[in-house]
Amino acid sequence: MVAIEDLALVASGKVRDIYDLGDELLLVASDRISTYDVVHPNPIPDKGSVLTAISTFWFEQTGALIPNHMISVTDGVPEGVRGRGMVVKKLRMLPVEAIVRGYITGSGWKDYQQTGSVSGIQLPDGLQESDQLPEPIFTPSTKADTGHDESIDFDAAVELVGDPELTERLRDVSVALYQFAASHARGRGIILADTKFEFGLDGDGNLTLADEFCTPDSSRFWPAETYAPGRGQPSFDKQFVRDWAAGTGWDKAPPAPALPPDVVARTREKYIEAYERITGTPFADWLARTRGGLEESEV
Repeated sequence: MVAIEDLALVASGKVRDIYDLGDELLLVASDRISTYDVVHPNPIPDKGSVLTAISTFWFEQTGALIPNHMISVTDGVPEGVRGRGMVVKKLRMLPVEAIVRGYITGSGWKDYQQTGSVSGIQLPDGLQESDQLPEPIFTPSTKADTGHDESIDFDAAVELVGDPELTERLRDVSVALYQFAASHARGRGIILADTKFEFGLDGDGNLTLADEFCTPDSSRFWPAETYAPGRGQPSFDKQFVRDWAAGTGWDKAPPAPALPPDVVARTREKYIEAYERITGTPFADWLARTRGGLEESEV
């Protein structure tokens, strides 16, 4: 088995590390957690495994909608990162974040309050915070190497992608994936308020889903039983950490403050609960699948 230290590190982001496997890549989700684009000094145990497990579940559920980059979560994954690692296809990544919103919240809510629209899409008057939108909307953003991504409208996305038809396909597939995931999550007592996708092109030019899929890091998950428009919602995602960080008086500039033990523990619980609700299986099953020597076909 190849050890992680024997591999060439291609990139290291706020959460994921990418290693070169020759014709493929190894994507490793760390336990790091960031708020306001700054990584906190202490991690959330098992967070990387939860992110990889949830993405794997969705990739396996949606292969008929669009190809994805996942190859394996066992074969070729070094033992030290089993559970957090995924062997994936190499892609030429598209230069936009594909964001879909089904509810008005977060930065979309702020934009709506100021302009009545989000990413150039005019919305009905009189919406309250956290209201469900008449239909999901595609609200792309840039991919910033440093600092924050910026929301853009569809025409600006076309300019970045460089192909109107491909951008339309990107929009339509993103909305279809959101609708699939939102319907499934709703049946599990979770509202998928919004989410972010990333796409690339394979060697044959086929649009391919990449990175992560509807995880607590890329999405807002709300418990359906406590949902009520007109206010912010409790969540299963890292909004819990954002809220704590915002209440500390931190100016959102590096370095980020260390997370207290109770915040770490509660955040870990929220991530694992999100996985178990969405998949309907215990988190321990994922650990057995990836760390216990079971073949993927046996689970």
